[in-house]
Amino acid sequence: MGKIRVGIIGVGNCFAGLVQGIEYYRLNPDKKIIGIMHEKIGDYSIFDIEFTSAFDVSENKIGKSLDEAIYQSPNCVDWIQKIPKNNAIVIEAPVLDGVGVYVEKTIKPVKQTKSDEELKKNIVKEIINTRTEMLVNYLPVGSENAVRYWAEIALEANVGIINCMPVFIASGKKWAEEYEKKHLPVIGDDVKGQVGATILNRVLAKLCDDRGTAIDEMYQINIGGNTDFANMLERSRLVSKKISKTEAVQSQFRDRLNDDKIYVGPSDFLPFLGNTKICYINMKGKMFADTPFEIECKLTVDDKANSAGIVIDAVRCVKLALDRKIGGVLTSPSAYLMKHPPIQYDDTKAKEFMEKFIAGEIER
Repeated sequence: MGKIRVGIIGVGNCFAGLVQGIEYYRLNPDKKIIGIMHEKIGDYSIFDIEFTSAFDVSENKIGKSLDEAIYQSPNCVDWIQKIPKNNAIVIEAPVLDGVGVYVEKTIKPVKQTKSDEELKKNIVKEIINTRTEMLVNYLPVGSENAVRYWAEIALEANVGIINCMPVFIASGKKWAEEYEKKHLPVIGDDVKGQVGATILNRVLAKLCDDRGTAIDEMYQINIGGNTDFANMLERSRLVSKKISKTEAVQSQFRDRLNDDKIYVGPSDFLPFLGNTKICYINMKGKMFADTPFEIECKLTVDDKANSAGIVIDAVRCVKLALDRKIGGVLTSPSAYLMKHPPIQYDDTKAKEFMEKFIAGEIER
């Protein structure tokens, strides 16, 4: 079936974890691959993924080969000390609103000498010349204009896109129609973790709802130490993120909680935590005869390992769609893999639909 040719938007920690994770399993063939739905989706394994183009704004990554760029500061994923040579060279992308005030000194964006339109021409040319089939969007939270810029690039370059960030492309009617017209597959928006804060919160919410309790109030607060959390100190960048995470949980209740009775979102940045993310979930409610109960739990995860396997499944699903000549939003993979898909299902139903998509029993 050949390789899956993937372009990366944002050569940060998320991508570093993904590419180093693939190499980890390549070096340890006796280990079971954890964090993916199937060893093969269609005929594609994780080792069929090839990174053919990459785009970033950091002056210390632009111009470097991809195998060098993933180890540049502020990246701090070091599961594998060196990955094999990758000839893809990181190309300059426009900054737009992709760099927040709290991370500007850390990321060190390049001083642009070309207009955004000139850069767009270079980027589209690179995608076409490298025969890239799809883009994975790893831009930071709050990059509203930048994500839309890249959504336009995917349309112009005739490639699929996986939107890992909470800007509403797959779940936005206008964008969904554009990709449907051009017959290009899309998965989005805002990637779930393998076992992350949102997926855990959803399962607890669904459990309580299915068991007939009444939830009175709940919160999910998250702290971490990487550039994502530093970026999210700028509260104005969190509008879409909070909508995405809150709706992912609210969708599991038959009766929505009042807005003032639910909080879901980032709380603070603790630099010494590095890539560790800590989540606290608290739910208070009532059982039979108005008897009160409370759930309190804590989740500690490596924030980058948590999404890598999910994106690998998304990449392979987009490739299946390309092979089958299916364009537009892939609603079943989006529902299972993303926090803010166009159609929300509970996770059991979403998994069932995604399995049917993989088997070719349903179109999308």
